[in-house]
Amino acid sequence: MGDMDARRVSVDRLVGRSSGQGLVAIPLALIVVITVVDIHSPSTIHLGPLLVIAPALTASIAGPRLTALVGVVAVAAQVFIAVFHGGLATANHIAQIIALSVLSALVVFVCHVRERRDRELSRARSVAETAQLALLRPPPRRIGPLRVAWLYMTAEDETQIGGDLFAVARAAHPSTRVIIGDVRGKGLASIGEASVVLGSFREGAHRYATLPELTAALEVSVCRDLEDVADTRHDPGEHFTTALVLDIPDDDSQAEMIDCGHPPPLLLHDHQVTVLYPRRPVPPLGMCELPAASHRTDPFAFEPDDILLLYTDGVIEARSPTGAFYPLAERVASFPTSSPDTLLRHIHDDLLHHIGGQPADDAALLIIERTASHLHRPHLPARTLDGRRRIHHGGSS
Repeated sequence: MGDMDARRVSVDRLVGRSSGQGLVAIPLALIVVITVVDIHSPSTIHLGPLLVIAPALTASIAGPRLTALVGVVAVAAQVFIAVFHGGLATANHIAQIIALSVLSALVVFVCHVRERRDRELSRARSVAETAQLALLRPPPRRIGPLRVAWLYMTAEDETQIGGDLFAVARAAHPSTRVIIGDVRGKGLASIGEASVVLGSFREGAHRYATLPELTAALEVSVCRDLEDVADTRHDPGEHFTTALVLDIPDDDSQAEMIDCGHPPPLLLHDHQVTVLYPRRPVPPLGMCELPAASHRTDPFAFEPDDILLLYTDGVIEARSPTGAFYPLAERVASFPTSSPDTLLRHIHDDLLHHIGGQPADDAALLIIERTASHLHRPHLPARTLDGRRRIHHGGSS
């Protein structure tokens, strides 16, 4: 997805540059029209001052060099008009030529400043995208028996990363460990706290044999390192991260999760959408009050062709112009689920249509599909966990 976005940006820039140069014909044609009409008009009518429109228009569609060129042509046209209406010695024509020259120079200067700021902004966006890739380390499309697709949207236009986080790592048993979380707050201020959680997860995912041990280690690490990345003196107790931590074995259909105050995942199985409400939720990471023994897992069945949808609250709390929250579970039930990528595109397009603009909060989606066909399938009451809600799928698989 990152490569596709990079290619799209490059194409957009190329198309924008080519179309901008082509549109320069419009102000040049405008100069010709104004010049011809002015020459054939009575001497009491002066259309020369309108020539300033040409460099001003060029500045909106091209860079400073083309703007300067059009400005020079406009001044030359004004001189040409002056020759046909009394000569260059008249005070009126001299004033018009000087005024047009000064205004054209100002337009070129403004265009130059704008282009320099655009380059700086482009470099900042490139750095932000690189930081996102370094911090999030987007998961591969295939990991073990799983297919993965992801989406990350930020609330701040000039950043590519915020307080939402996710990561996928392989464990030794073998299994796949997954985390998705949401740091309190959004934007650049929450990046440090997100980096602590992600670093701890990647370090512990292959080290700890069980999910409770991994989650307890995350809590200890976050509590220990939080003061290094955030000022907790002015707002103690306000720095925490909701997280959902999962363990998905390769050869067993029984997966496990620990929900640390995070929105529950959705499970798509046999044309049904099930909300996996946890029976044993624990407080968010960073509260620094929960003993390690309190981390207990919630098992659930994750079988071949099942799809697991993980998300942050920026998705379900996205509001329409009328104030309605985005009904993720209901909308997912109406989409075809042929692949994680297809489902992700449907959700992305539908979410933006629901919002009617840019998201007001950071939002992340992680979609995982099990593809292995030979699994040990123990008898599990996992599909009747307390508090689950089923939603029938309206699309085709």
